Amino acid sequence: MHVLVTGGAGFIGSHLADRLLRDGHQVTVVDCFDPYYAREAKERNLAGIRRHARARVLELDLARDPLEPALEGVEAVAHLAARAGVRASWGEHFAAYLGHNVLATQRLLEAVRGRRLSAFAYASSASVYGDEATEPVTEEAPTRPFSPYGITKLAGEHLVRLYQRHHGVPACALRYFSVYGPRERPDKGIQIFLQAAREGRPVEVHGDGSQQRDFTYVDDIVEATVRALQRSPVGEAINLGRGHTVALNALLDTVERVTGRRLERRHGPVIAGDVRITAARIEKAQRVLGWSPTVLVEEGVRRQWESVRQAAAEAGKDAGRGTRAGGTS
Repeated sequence: MHVLVTGGAGFIGSHLADRLLRDGHQVTVVDCFDPYYAREAKERNLAGIRRHARARVLELDLARDPLEPALEGVEAVAHLAARAGVRASWGEHFAAYLGHNVLATQRLLEAVRGRRLSAFAYASSASVYGDEATEPVTEEAPTRPFSPYGITKLAGEHLVRLYQRHHGVPACALRYFSVYGPRERPDKGIQIFLQAAREGRPVEVHGDGSQQRDFTYVDDIVEATVRALQRSPVGEAINLGRGHTVALNALLDTVERVTGRRLERRHGPVIAGDVRITAARIEKAQRVLGWSPTVLVEEGVRRQWESVRQAAAEAGKDAGRGTRAGGTS
């Protein structure tokens, strides 16, 4: 297939593009390089993709730019582009979330309307469920977002459903649960904790650390997304999680075991929009996609720790080369 991956310079999107290329597909990556975090990190994500003969990378804004160039020859779409982050979605920043998460989704759906696509996979989020669940949720659970970010992801789902019903876009919504792994955004928890362990810095825990997350390793998420592109479960919303929760305090214990370093934990107030628990029932993904996650949290954290150490070593080599070059000039 020729697959369009929006948000392909980001954490999950770049892993998905890499996997599709390994599988022999042609890939068009679209990204606007939103300054939510450093472009340098996204360019590192893209390094291998840019060199690949079956890949092209286009820098454009789905909310504003003409989309026809990105869709040339495309047979399937993985729509991962979005402004991420629950905590930053309040106040004046909400306009950016509307643009990147809602308007961009509507314009992309409008652009593919009438085209012959085999699949359109929309990356949604566990944030659509909100904070009222006391046990793992099925896809039929009420959707009551607890943050402006969650509202925009749910709005995207509604748009996807409308274009599927009225215009035949072969779309499904994949609800990702707490994805982590190498290339994780620098503002996300596990990346913050591992960097703090490496640098010997304290970590701030919002609340008492009893909040629980259904941490899901990025390779498992990519596998499920690839299956959704292959099987095209049109009209479905599907939970993608590990199916087991881990308390934040237990996760910090895991980080300490993996890194061999103690973390000084400083407790602060709960942040508006942070839910107490994300927990997925994944029977539907098992049935519809033939998918089950395979990576346990400790193994996933270990892999991410190795990537953090490798990135630090490479940065040190680059700094050393710069110093030597400066000394001989």
